[in-house]
Amino acid sequence: QVQLVESGGGLVQPGGSLRLSCAASGLPFSSYVMAWFRQAAGQEREFVASITWTGGRTDYVDSVKGRSTISRDNDRNTVYLQMISLKPEDTGVYLCAAGTNPVARASSQYDYWGQGTQVTVSS
Repeated sequence: QVQLVESGGGLVQPGGSLRLSCAASGLPFSSYVMAWFRQAAGQEREFVASITWTGGRTDYVDSVKGRSTISRDNDRNTVYLQMISLKPEDTGVYLCAAGTNPVARASSQYDYWGQGTQVTVSS
């Protein structure tokens, strides 16, 4: 059974930083492209970042470029999202996803999903 478990969310002030983690089990982790999406209340799920199998290629939505870094540790079956200079518009549930398409940005292109971790950016 595939499980993706996110952690690291919380309440942070504007300008602050967070490091999200997603621990995977039940799948050959290094064979999957990993991604982060986010969903604000009442909004569509939005692609944030992705990373290919050995980290050779990363992709970011323009709104987080320069403020976010996605990385992975295949020995620990874990993917990370480091975010700095957080803004209120970064608020939402952050979800981890696993897929096989290295350029995928649509949620329908990902096969497995975690439950998400809440990030709230507010003073």
